[in-house]
Amino acid sequence: MTIRTSDDNKKTLSKSAIRRQREREQRYQTILQAAEKLFASEGFQKAGMEQIADAAEVSVGAVYFYFKNKEDLLIRMMGEIGHLLRAILGNEFKAHGGTMEGFRRAGYAFFEDFCINYPERAAILFRESVGKSALVEQHRKEIFDKCNRDVLNALNRVCKNQGVTFKGRFSAEVIAVSIMGIYERVAYQYLFWQNKTNEDLKDIGRDAVAFIVGGVNSLFEYPEASC
Repeated sequence: MTIRTSDDNKKTLSKSAIRRQREREQRYQTILQAAEKLFASEGFQKAGMEQIADAAEVSVGAVYFYFKNKEDLLIRMMGEIGHLLRAILGNEFKAHGGTMEGFRRAGYAFFEDFCINYPERAAILFRESVGKSALVEQHRKEIFDKCNRDVLNALNRVCKNQGVTFKGRFSAEVIAVSIMGIYERVAYQYLFWQNKTNEDLKDIGRDAVAFIVGGVNSLFEYPEASC
């Protein structure tokens, strides 16, 4: 929940009303952060609303004021995590001019920024949101569909900037789906199952990115040089 007001509304709101809005937003974020830590450490199933309220230092009623139930809390949390992930990868890609180097750097950012700096959020998106209700699965699919579209758009931009095309009609689409699947699987394997160190994860991530970039390059079709 993000409270937004227009400039005109801000002018009409009293200072006390603005302060109350700010406090509501802060309380909302505090509850989300407390739930995030509990979902990642205890698991979504085990963490109760009472525990979340206690960790956030608010009443249980306050938690239910902002969230209908624990599932609603998870879904909204997933939305914020998905937005963060897409921003991290997108910003890194754009910072390097939408080139293949930017594509590579975005892959590094997945492991070295998102997974290492936000392990609890990675745990929620890749582990705790799996196998829940149909509604949670729907939202999870929407997040990964957006990520797939981002990758697809990035690949098309690389093609345009480098003056190349893909060999097959579905090459870019297949690559986009494969990339998110590989990144998720590698992160799960080494971040949660094997609990590798940050330095190990960086090396593992670079190997995964090199594998993917090599696959992408192999599917590029370069224009024939003019005689």
